[in-house]
Amino acid sequence: MKVNDVMTRGPITVSPDTKLRELAHLLTEHQISGVPVVDETGRCIGVVSEGDLLVKQLSRPLSRRLPLEWIIGERHDPAELRRRAATTAAEAMTAPPITITADRPVREAAALMVDREINRLPVVAAGRLVGIITRSDMVRAYLRLDEEILHLIRDDVIRRTLWLDPATFEIAVSEGIVRIGGTIDRRSTARILEKLIALVDGVVEVQSRLEWELDDSALQPAGDDEPEPTAASVTAREHPQPLHR
Repeated sequence: MKVNDVMTRGPITVSPDTKLRELAHLLTEHQISGVPVVDETGRCIGVVSEGDLLVKQLSRPLSRRLPLEWIIGERHDPAELRRRAATTAAEAMTAPPITITADRPVREAAALMVDREINRLPVVAAGRLVGIITRSDMVRAYLRLDEEILHLIRDDVIRRTLWLDPATFEIAVSEGIVRIGGTIDRRSTARILEKLIALVDGVVEVQSRLEWELDDSALQPAGDDEPEPTAASVTAREHPQPLHR
């Protein structure tokens, strides 16, 4: 599954000169926690979120600093100081933005959000904003992925590959973990089924409760105990010796 499959197209955006009060109303009205900041060319130049507004809201005026702070100075990140004094989106935004392209796998977007501790990723093409993907989109994507995995196991693996009836199995998929139960003819077939399920894209684990009617794990094909034929033995079979001279 690609980012293009789950992203929101035509996301709500703001311009660099949008006032923070107007931005706060926008977030509240649309019940969102952040928006991309886009310039006049459609290029995403940053992201402003509720967290950026909280920095502004919770900051203390410089005149109220403690005397000791005037002497030793406060240790603040320059970006944080800029956001404290911000009045527009451009001044409060986080820049440059962390972005992703629409053709990347959804799992890559998820990993990026976790690693960078962010809640949304602007989706860009040639630098221009084409969509946005959020953590809530990721949750819906994983639910959708579970449904696709279940469909692939039932139709492609069980029905088309092994020629078995999916209705005879109990199958559940949650967050890529497959749980399967039921009775199958042979133990070897059960092992094959488990391995095929593990190969389905998106499956992270297979928890099997399969049972079998015949344990054929110790059986060997007929003739396996016979020694390999030698040239002498083959010749002897082709030219048998007479029983009596």
